[in-house]
Amino acid sequence: MVALGLGKKESSHLMMDRVRELVRRALHRRTLRRWEAAARDAEAIDLSMLRHMRTQARQMRRRVDQVTHIADGRLTLPRIGSNAIKKPAQSDWAHRPELWRGPVTPVGVAAVESRTRIGNSATLYHDCAISELTLRQVRNTREDDLAPFGLRMDVFKFDGSFLSLVLDLPQSAVEGLRRNHIMRLETVVETEKPLEIFARLNIKYGPNVEQVVRELPLDGSEMVVEFDLAHTKITEKRLERLWMDLIFEGPEMNEINLRDVTFSRRPRADF
Repeated sequence: MVALGLGKKESSHLMMDRVRELVRRALHRRTLRRWEAAARDAEAIDLSMLRHMRTQARQMRRRVDQVTHIADGRLTLPRIGSNAIKKPAQSDWAHRPELWRGPVTPVGVAAVESRTRIGNSATLYHDCAISELTLRQVRNTREDDLAPFGLRMDVFKFDGSFLSLVLDLPQSAVEGLRRNHIMRLETVVETEKPLEIFARLNIKYGPNVEQVVRELPLDGSEMVVEFDLAHTKITEKRLERLWMDLIFEGPEMNEINLRDVTFSRRPRADF
């Protein structure tokens, strides 16, 4: 007789899952006891044994940190992979870069060198002789956050003349793009002190690159700029790729939090 109407195969799988869970719990308790004993012994054991123990502890910590990072990402709201984007009516394309959508590698970088990539579509450029910049992907947890992740940039001493974050847009941004389109950048930015930020849209068509620059407004954390392509000289049939530069002016001794970055486009209304 099979309990609860389960078939023999389902009942067997259920029993095996319970056994595995009991084994996992027992191994976990044993591991905890082992490291509790190691913590007690660390002050007194031989130095060669202590070095070996430290190596093991560091190996364990890396794996624990990785699991914690993934678990925090999956269990915290907004959910990873959420692609809720505020966009104007009639928009025919919208995009949130992966850096704000899901976990990337590396999670963080210290003493960031120029041309450092974080994830597959974001690159930081600067001309500092000595880098005192750090980058880190952080989990958004505020009630009004739409993006699961944000990017925190700490800038200490800055001896360079420029700092920019380059965001590559996907090929879908090019498909169907016309000169009657308006490109829109919307970002949520928090800084320790006021900071000028410029957005430069780059459009490559054939051997040429059209560049359109807009300054982000400083009247709040939610910033929106639009790029009317009617004022460009792009050749629609030769469009190849798009990317956006976020340029930070005078970033020294500032913490910059980019909590969200989204792009959208819509055709201009005909009059």
